[in-house]
Amino acid sequence: MTNHCKSVVETYQIINNVKNYSFSKCLSYLEYQGKISYGQSFEISEIDHETIYKLLIYAIKDKKEAYRLNLDLCKGILLSGTIGCGKTSIMSLLRPFINPSLDYKMKSCREIAFDFAKNGFETMTNYNQIQHKSTRLAGYCFDDLGAEQQIKHYGNDCNVMAEILISRYEHFVMNNSVTHLTTNLSATEIENFYGNRVRSRMRAMFNLIAFDKETKDKR
Repeated sequence: MTNHCKSVVETYQIINNVKNYSFSKCLSYLEYQGKISYGQSFEISEIDHETIYKLLIYAIKDKKEAYRLNLDLCKGILLSGTIGCGKTSIMSLLRPFINPSLDYKMKSCREIAFDFAKNGFETMTNYNQIQHKSTRLAGYCFDDLGAEQQIKHYGNDCNVMAEILISRYEHFVMNNSVTHLTTNLSATEIENFYGNRVRSRMRAMFNLIAFDKETKDKR
């Protein structure tokens, strides 16, 4: 966590994991960093405050407020919303609030699919094998689930993201490896594209947080 974030989110009672924080300062920080990363037109709309509040509560691990919001701090985040609502940018900007041991890399699902088309099943080892001296899988936020397509590698059909998610589910159960996703797919569309097996595991792996359907396209 950066020094700026520490001034925004200050722990005053570590023993009970109670945190004192200013939501308005958190919003200001996110918007400030957003303008640096995505341009001066970046702004956080009031309609998105509820969604961002939930994400911040998850990030700083406020157990009491997470319980009230029905968030499981052991699971990952499945952030859903319409195209252009800001899912990718918010998940990127949220990272400074995350404990470094639980940090994650952003990775496009389309890019993973193209890597598979080029390099085959070896591609998956980047996401479903524990690295040397680690006790769990590296953290990832797989961005825009559903934008990829089933890709063939030398005649082998493979729903790449389905296989990665099933493997990461096994590690979630065994060693608490956490995964995050963004998507504009509905639950029905996810089940249709990836199958009931993946959908059932996703229910166990993720907290569903959604942008309001009326949120504006920010592109």
